[in-house]
Amino acid sequence: MIAEVRVNSPSPSLYRLLRLLPIALLLSGYSLLAWGVELKVEVSGVGGELEKNVLAHLAIYQEQGNPELLLSRIRHLHAKATHQIEAALQPFGYFRPAVAKTLEKAESKKGQRWVARYTIDPGPAIELVEVDYRIMGEGAEDPGLPHSFPLAPGDVLDQRRYEEAKRRLLDAAAEQGYLQAELLVSEIRVDLEAYQASILLHLDSGPRHYFGEVRFEQELLDPAFLSRYVRFAPGDPYSLNRLLRLQGTLLGTDYFRQVEIMPLLDERSPDNRVPLRVTATPNPRNKYRIGVGFATDFGPRVTLDWAIRRIGRQGHKGDLKLLVSPGLKEFSGEYRIPLQRPGSDYFSLKPEFIDYDTASREGQFFQLQLAHSVAGKEWRRTLGLDLKYEDYKVAEDTENATELVPHVSWARTLTDDPIYTHHGKREKLTLLGALEGLLTSTSYFQARLSGKWIRSFGDDYRFLVRGDLGATLADDVLDLPGSRRFFAGGDNSVRGYQLDDLGPTNSLGEVVGGRYLAIGSLELERRIFKKWSMALFTDLGNAYDPDFDNEIAVGAGVGLRWRSPLGQIRVDVASALTRDGNPIRLHIVIGPDL
Repeated sequence: MIAEVRVNSPSPSLYRLLRLLPIALLLSGYSLLAWGVELKVEVSGVGGELEKNVLAHLAIYQEQGNPELLLSRIRHLHAKATHQIEAALQPFGYFRPAVAKTLEKAESKKGQRWVARYTIDPGPAIELVEVDYRIMGEGAEDPGLPHSFPLAPGDVLDQRRYEEAKRRLLDAAAEQGYLQAELLVSEIRVDLEAYQASILLHLDSGPRHYFGEVRFEQELLDPAFLSRYVRFAPGDPYSLNRLLRLQGTLLGTDYFRQVEIMPLLDERSPDNRVPLRVTATPNPRNKYRIGVGFATDFGPRVTLDWAIRRIGRQGHKGDLKLLVSPGLKEFSGEYRIPLQRPGSDYFSLKPEFIDYDTASREGQFFQLQLAHSVAGKEWRRTLGLDLKYEDYKVAEDTENATELVPHVSWARTLTDDPIYTHHGKREKLTLLGALEGLLTSTSYFQARLSGKWIRSFGDDYRFLVRGDLGATLADDVLDLPGSRRFFAGGDNSVRGYQLDDLGPTNSLGEVVGGRYLAIGSLELERRIFKKWSMALFTDLGNAYDPDFDNEIAVGAGVGLRWRSPLGQIRVDVASALTRDGNPIRLHIVIGPDL
């Protein structure tokens, strides 16, 4: 008997897989060998903006540090580098560069290391032989449009300046009301054989447009009241910037959380007046805020705020505020009535009750203030009248006083950043007085000037200067209520001393306050790490009065700063240099710079 042995052959699909297995293993091994190739790219021959643009265009330069980089990828990108370098130089006017490149293997402890070098000779820059720049249509003679081009025959072709000039032209046309302006021709022509270039830029401005009526679409406020915020009239030339200012002003009122302004081009009149539709989404009527804070002058504090964004259809507003801390308790309110220019002009009625207890004085007063406030280009002027009753104790004086005090102030704050100021200033001048017999027991006139100035230099340094001056014309400082006398010391005065710890002293050494004030402060701040900085400072000055003993107080110290989202957190350690023993005091303040 013969036994039959059968051998099953693999299926066709499995057979193909087996045949491909050696190739797959080979490729896998190659990948493992090529894995983790280190790359360095060096570029020479160009610098400045040219070098930056070359590096931005070089794909091989962007691959440095890629942990999965393969040698095959490096060779592919190296082959494309010349074309990328040429493209990077053309916007600067270089169309005939010479590029010498090498790709070499170098020794490295980490494995394979390849160095790609590119030596660039940009060659001659191409020059302009013609600039054909035209504005046609109604804007041909409009001085609000740029009628000269920044490039002229003989200049090097700079495509960046060309694009910037084109953008400015279109922006200016939109700003001047040419809403249908279009570029008829926008070309850069380059003749590589003659090695010269020309620019053709033709704008058809189309007709100029003008403002039509403004329609407010909202139900909460009287449209006649809202129209006071519009600072242009029907027939004025259409201006995009004016629309943006109107939108920003309406959002700044806090009446609305969203404002959209839509020009209705389809409804423009035959004389090209374009009506505007203003759609406003209101904010909630009430806004509540609970705050917790700390300042060394008064200790920990809790604040409760209730703001009423709208009262009635004429845009009236109100707010109530309660502040409680160990050294200060305040309850105040304000009712504000917008006037003819509601964005900057208002009348306010403000009742206020304050209970204070500092190092040299304590008391409480109730005040009712009527004021008219109006803002100019930089300064806000406030003219007011205060009716005030005060109980106070200063040194040996325990008295009460009633006053009717007219006052006027001018204030401004200019800053590049309200949270962390690099360049800015805050300045305020206040004049006030009272006349004996007009609900007042004594006559006096007082002026106070205060300011703070901040300047940055370099990337890490700020210089801060602060000053406070005051003078009172009165027969005797003891005739003045406690809140009208000048004192010094504290977080924002002379650091190293308690709040109101400084001033003229009587025969018992008690601070009685003064009719004059002069305080100055110098501070140098340096950033040390991200949002952290250190400061060195010195403060000097005092309150003064010729009828009592006076001295110039000096404090100095160091501070730590942290730039928080709510403003600087300032922690200062200051020494009272003119006090026996030079005691040290900690000052902590949270808030914006100005």
